Amino acid sequence: MGNYQITLLAGDGIGPEITAVAVKLLEKVGHQFGFQLNFNRQPVGGAAIEEFGQPLPPSTLEACKNSDAVLLAAIGAPKYDALARELRPESGLLALRAGLQLFANLRPVAIVPALLGASSLRPEVISGVDLLVVRELTGGIYFGQPKGRVQLENGEERGFNTMTYCSSEVDRIAKVAFELAQQRRGELCSVDKANVLDVSQLWRDRVTAMAGSYPDVKLSHMYVDNAAMQLVREPRQFDVLLTSNLFGDILSDEAAMLTGSIGMLPSASLGSSGPGLFEPVHGSAPDIAGADVANPLAMVLSAAMLLRIGLKQEGAAKALETAVESVLGKGFRTGDLMADGCKKIGCAAMGEELLKALV
Repeated sequence: MGNYQITLLAGDGIGPEITAVAVKLLEKVGHQFGFQLNFNRQPVGGAAIEEFGQPLPPSTLEACKNSDAVLLAAIGAPKYDALARELRPESGLLALRAGLQLFANLRPVAIVPALLGASSLRPEVISGVDLLVVRELTGGIYFGQPKGRVQLENGEERGFNTMTYCSSEVDRIAKVAFELAQQRRGELCSVDKANVLDVSQLWRDRVTAMAGSYPDVKLSHMYVDNAAMQLVREPRQFDVLLTSNLFGDILSDEAAMLTGSIGMLPSASLGSSGPGLFEPVHGSAPDIAGADVANPLAMVLSAAMLLRIGLKQEGAAKALETAVESVLGKGFRTGDLMADGCKKIGCAAMGEELLKALV
């Protein structure tokens, strides 16, 4: 049914541990559904800095471009914070997104019934939540020019960044969001700060103009501060949330905590063509690296998104997701999800339970 090339970027911290779990599951589900996955492991982030002196070696980017999909675990560690910004692990991630021309970041947030008690919010608030954050990934304040730090004549130092979008950048991410809303419940909420920012007013104007092409999608607009409040007040009101780069970075992490742990949230980053990048939302957690306590479920669910979106293997993707629900339903938990009456297990053991659940 297929032979696929997958670039593996285990990265730093807990990355290698959760990658090992995901690879075993992908190999098994590939065998079950009759396709072959060929893994090409490449360094990125701190691991690449140690080996090549830069966070994204050209060979890694080339391998990613030549693959059918890219699975990234996590990057970064405090020991690299003193490096020049362009040499830090996070700059490697930004360069990877730019190099693959990935402009659309998808972060689904769905509540697993077995984890209703794990969230800091009341079960009646989060029960039934199923939303999708669509974040623009290659524009906005993270990439806008000019930016930098300058010395003023009075001796003060001034730092500045520019938040900027072109109409074409807004149009292409809005198109993705409208089409995804069509596949879901048909509701799209665009988040901006148009009451204060000119760039947000452009964003709102372009999204509103596009709505005419999608009469089956109900469009609403919300200021980002209100959206942040509504996510914890009444998250069930949202279907698809469309946001700019900075706002999406913040809101998607807030939405992640609805599930009880950021260790449960996968993501996909897509471009107009070429391979997609699939990664958990969480960081590298260097403080627990090598301790076998990391939660691999976000990585596993990212692998499921890779199968569904990147390889069009819907059955295999669903099998992975069902395995996650089954294991959680049996009460197995890593420490971040622990609750009374549950059985605490480590990263590798969680992987073994998931393998047994893949039937």
